[in-house]
Amino acid sequence: MKNNFIISGIKQNEIQQLFNLEEKELQAKGISKIKVDEKPGYPCRISLKEAEIGEEILAFNYEHHKANSPYRASGPIFVRINTNEACLKKNEIPEILKNRYLSLRVYDDDGIMIDAITIEGERIEEAIQRVFDNKKAKYIQVHNAKRGCYNCQIDRIANEM
Repeated sequence: MKNNFIISGIKQNEIQQLFNLEEKELQAKGISKIKVDEKPGYPCRISLKEAEIGEEILAFNYEHHKANSPYRASGPIFVRINTNEACLKKNEIPEILKNRYLSLRVYDDDGIMIDAITIEGERIEEAIQRVFDNKKAKYIQVHNAKRGCYNCQIDRIANEM
């Protein structure tokens, strides 16, 4: 039986206040404003799309796993300043995941990591199905394997009857 899932990026309202900060305020918070000079290379964690050459983005440390567990975690991310949140359909996979080497970190209901695998992005659908065959797996956090940056989260959806 196919396991259904939904992929989501970070919510824009979580970081909206950063877009209004002056350069000095950004620097004081350890946030860099970058002008994109290559594509691909700067995947936005809000839109789940590649930033365009010439576009301004913010790079900063983001707490992506807020679980009350030993696996609580944060790491560097990029976000496009003028973008819309990703609104993916059930079982839809964004292009930014298909062309990268990925690390899938699998968590249970308590935010405890129960598995982790690395895969070529073109094999992500197969990997998601395999992970969610384990009924203890509640969600997957996807990272770029080479640099370790957080990408997005994949949540299991209960199968309809």
